[in-house]
Amino acid sequence: MTFYITDGSEESFYTAVFDCYKDREGIITCRGDLQMTLDSTFRQIKTDESKCARVKNKIAEYDGAALNDIKLVLRSCAGNREQTALEYIRLIMQHKRPVRAMTHIPAVLEMEDIRKKVTGELHKMKGFLRFMENDRGVLYAPYSPDNDITDLIAPHFAERLKNQKFVIHDIKRKTAAMYDGNEIVVCHADGADIYLSEYEQTFEELWKLYYKSVNIEERPHERQMKGYMPVRYWKFLPEKRQ
Repeated sequence: MTFYITDGSEESFYTAVFDCYKDREGIITCRGDLQMTLDSTFRQIKTDESKCARVKNKIAEYDGAALNDIKLVLRSCAGNREQTALEYIRLIMQHKRPVRAMTHIPAVLEMEDIRKKVTGELHKMKGFLRFMENDRGVLYAPYSPDNDITDLIAPHFAERLKNQKFVIHDIKRKTAAMYDGNEIVVCHADGADIYLSEYEQTFEELWKLYYKSVNIEERPHERQMKGYMPVRYWKFLPEKRQ
């Protein structure tokens, strides 16, 4: 069995698809913690733009919408995302047409399940993401999504906030999308020291007072809050920070 190790990028994945397509036992992954058997070998994939383009063009020939589906699946935190996408591509090549309706095939079901989890989190974050204003008037939103969606969600806020500068910081993956009012740039961002503006500090204190005033101690509504918003997002809410 041969493992085709990618760097986690979309281009590297498509290069690996080109190299291992005829290897029916080949496994594509970006994971570096694999437990290999004695007869396993591995190939480190170096991105090849030509191979990448050829694979994408062939997929688009039979199902142009599949490219976006694959893009979303590759952003998932699922450990089998690359292999699932590979099997899905093989089905498209085999049938020479879209296969998403073939829900009796396990690879199609797995593909749709992963895609829905990514799009579901994208939708949630459009409402859950909280921005703070720093002392320079830039909006800053830290979060730790399950999936790698920072550059996918940034255009939504660029459209919504128009000329307002902002930073969306994925603290788990140490990446950030920075918007200067005109262009979005995604880069590595290890840590950040944020100094809130006086307006933001006042706003947070008012929000905490409001939350305290509507919260009846004898009738806690933590269970209801959990229904509206998963607990893992609470650490980014002003009313839940001490």
